[in-house]
Amino acid sequence: MIEIAPHATVFTALRSAAATWPERPFLNVLEETAEIYGIDAHEWSYAEALGEVERLRDAYGAAGYVSGGRVMLLMENRPAFFLHWFALNALGLSVVPVNPDLQSSELEYMARHAEPVLAVAIASRIADLEKAAAASGVGFPVVAPDEAPPPLAAELAMRVKTPGVDPLKREAAMLYTSGTTGKPKGCVLSNLYFLAAGRWYAEAGGICALSQEGERMITPLPIFHMNAMAYSLMAMIGVGGCLTALDRFHPRTWWRSVRQSRATCLHYLGVMPSMLMKAQPSPADRDHDVRFGFGAGIDPKLHGPFEDRFGIPLVEAWAMTETGAGAVIAANREPRKRGSSCLGRPRGSVEARIVTDQGREAEADQPGELLVRHAGGDPRYGFFCEYYKNPEATAEAWADGWFHTGDIVRRDADGDFFFVDRKKNVIRRSGENIAAVEVESILMQHPDIKAAAVAAAPDELRGDEVFACLVVEGERSEASARAIVSWCLERVAYYKVPGYVAFLNALPLTATQKIQRGELKTLVPRLLADPETVDTRAMKKRQAA
Repeated sequence: MIEIAPHATVFTALRSAAATWPERPFLNVLEETAEIYGIDAHEWSYAEALGEVERLRDAYGAAGYVSGGRVMLLMENRPAFFLHWFALNALGLSVVPVNPDLQSSELEYMARHAEPVLAVAIASRIADLEKAAAASGVGFPVVAPDEAPPPLAAELAMRVKTPGVDPLKREAAMLYTSGTTGKPKGCVLSNLYFLAAGRWYAEAGGICALSQEGERMITPLPIFHMNAMAYSLMAMIGVGGCLTALDRFHPRTWWRSVRQSRATCLHYLGVMPSMLMKAQPSPADRDHDVRFGFGAGIDPKLHGPFEDRFGIPLVEAWAMTETGAGAVIAANREPRKRGSSCLGRPRGSVEARIVTDQGREAEADQPGELLVRHAGGDPRYGFFCEYYKNPEATAEAWADGWFHTGDIVRRDADGDFFFVDRKKNVIRRSGENIAAVEVESILMQHPDIKAAAVAAAPDELRGDEVFACLVVEGERSEASARAIVSWCLERVAYYKVPGYVAFLNALPLTATQKIQRGELKTLVPRLLADPETVDTRAMKKRQAA
């Protein structure tokens, strides 16, 4: 079990686990994942992983990398991501995980904002990051995971500020999350953030109780997000368990992977149960060792039928990159009220309020914005440290001593919380948060587009899909819509690209020329039924690495 006090960093937590369970499996790569990535199918023991981490640590140290620097990591869901992170963490450096779907403008923004001293990337993306390094003006080198790091250049070393804080409070990673301002915000996460997340999961109990007898978790979620990086990984370290990270979710081979991994627990997002339920029932549906699934966003109509069919209770939970383990709400105890988007109730050290638009405390079953904090002397315990280079946004999020989540929930008479909607103008597609204004900003760079407005359209499998309303000069045809989407695919991650395109004569605007988001939201359903709206979803495919 992770006890935060003895550990200053995530590296020391791994070292402690390796001392306690040296021969136990820690990281597992299945054959399917290995074939996709071109790496070996392999099960790393704790001792073996620690040995590789220490070798990498010594190589980085010999090259002059010191505490306070940042390193971008673009490695997909490969075990090398974790090994490099721990090695850099041992020296006091922070990592900036990079979504491999990001394209030129996004990489350039991240490089300029984070100011890394190095990037480590898979071979197929080295050139892209080198271009971002040059275009951003930061000029950091880029190497492959198996290459020796180059000596830290003097001009980059001058930018590094050695942190004068307790290692627990030292930055361990900076994750980027979408918001309403258009550009992703860098969430600074400390060692404490990750250690607290692992301890929360290890101690959560109830339906998602973890033992120290050799748990095995499988996740298809991206390890550059907090779910897999903080909860899945750190929980397994805390209980001496083994993590199997797939490259992504493959519905046709999912249950085979579950069986091959010998998983005792799994992580999911709402799109997964929807896709798995489309398969024909099979006598093998319950041929697994999984005790529970942990995730969010399942279609309420499928919650009960999924559990009844596959014999796995799905624990719905709420958290954000910003909140970490400082404020988790999970329906991990009965009654879970499945089929109602029930999140359970705040427990332990979590304080929560539901506030109406008028600033009043919401009554029972009245929707309002969820405000959270940690109980006790430090309301930010376990939360993110700050939005990097954005003190105004940090202060706004923590107005009046509460973290304002931007999520709309309600509380019933029993005290259980239920998810209602998102207050922020964020499109959530297959677990990815997409800021509408960020997509609009990219679209407005197209030479033929005079005005652009983006909103969420309902999608049966993905939750939301990106819907673009465009005012253009010239041709308004299916061919021109597809040409615009192709143009976008070269510049931003595929999931942010419009899945629907509608050409309008004018956008709904306020008197001050701002997009009327409410009117746009009601317009989209009508446009979905319009035969002139172009469905471009089939064009949105993940690029091969």
